[in-house]
Amino acid sequence: MIHSRVPVSDLREHVGRTVSVCGWVNTLRLQRHMQFVIVRDHTGMVQVTHKRDNGPLEAQFEALTPESAVKITGRVVDAAQVKLGGLEIVPEAVEVLNPAVTPLPIDEHTGLEQRMDWRFLDVRRRPATQLLFAVQTTLEQGMREYVYAQGATEMHTPKLMGTASESGAEVFEVGYFGRIAYLAQSPQFYKQMAIAAGIDKVFEIGPVFRAEPSFTSRHATEFTGVDVELAWIDGVEDVMAFEEQMLAHTIAKVADAHGEAIAEHFGVEVTVPTTPFPRVTMADAQEILRKGGWDPAGVKEDLDPEGERSISAHIEEATGHEFVFITHYPVGIRPFYHMRAADDSSVTLSFDLLWKGLEVTTGAQREHRYDVLLKQAAEKGMSPEPMQDYLNAFRYGCPPHGGLGMGLGRVLMVMLGLDSIRQASFLFRGPNRLTP
Repeated sequence: MIHSRVPVSDLREHVGRTVSVCGWVNTLRLQRHMQFVIVRDHTGMVQVTHKRDNGPLEAQFEALTPESAVKITGRVVDAAQVKLGGLEIVPEAVEVLNPAVTPLPIDEHTGLEQRMDWRFLDVRRRPATQLLFAVQTTLEQGMREYVYAQGATEMHTPKLMGTASESGAEVFEVGYFGRIAYLAQSPQFYKQMAIAAGIDKVFEIGPVFRAEPSFTSRHATEFTGVDVELAWIDGVEDVMAFEEQMLAHTIAKVADAHGEAIAEHFGVEVTVPTTPFPRVTMADAQEILRKGGWDPAGVKEDLDPEGERSISAHIEEATGHEFVFITHYPVGIRPFYHMRAADDSSVTLSFDLLWKGLEVTTGAQREHRYDVLLKQAAEKGMSPEPMQDYLNAFRYGCPPHGGLGMGLGRVLMVMLGLDSIRQASFLFRGPNRLTP
């Protein structure tokens, strides 16, 4: 008789019946009279209890190794003394689907870098890490739900480009049929082309490549970007309002689906933010920070990580809010396509969103007027020729528009209180890591 596979989390519904459980050997306790095997699947763990009888099952259990893939068929029995759900399985058949070599290359004391070498084992053995990917799935689902409800169209833009995107710095070059191509640093130019193509609201979740030799806890050379671009906006405020509503919707969805599990595994409470989020201009943020002793020389145009943490802490203390938009960045530290303020040409209509001191988003109103765009590119020392395909999108009636780019890994990192973006990716890519 074939018994269908039952997830461990559903075993309570099958007490008294014979079922099959497929999973990995978590731990073995082989005593003189009894053999106990804890089997783990993606939903939980169950104890398999076998009384020694010199039979074939005894020998099979004796030969098991931790992390072997097994199929255990047996009767589900109420067992109040068992800590794992008050249940156990009394086995009738054991099938070793794939034995694990012993000893394992990592254990609970192994450091993060070595665990990354054996990431499949690391994820499999850590329920918290599996929860992370469930949270990521819900995050993406929540974002899509919100943007679809706003009438957005999900686009898939090219990741191979003929010219370097954005400023042209820090791009990966790849051979392309005898020419050089570049991996896209951002879908920025393409999502703006989609706006020019009459797509009213553009949305994309996709890979982003940055050839930055950064060895920080928050940088990766390949990561997942969440991009939005909105047409016919009245100003950059429309973009910020869109993002805060999207995040409030999404975080509420995560809190509802995973709040308890996140508290248990990560010790973090997911707080659903109220809207609107606080907004502070860059000039005001710097004034607040300098009063507290930041940047004593008064020379920094941008906020460094310490500045971001400090202004976030200040705003949270003043307003109780974990999020803050820093707005009106100086022209010198923003790309040429950011629109400049009509009343102050030294600042851009742009923003960064900080969450608990970490920058998770950059956004802006874009310059949609062709002549102004050419002038701003020239001021940045950029030649129009390599960008002609991009610039052409503004010569034939491109509407006012703006958008944002968000790092999915950074959002997860803050939400779950992780120390490093390495933990928020399945297989991390950084300057020193190109495998597995």
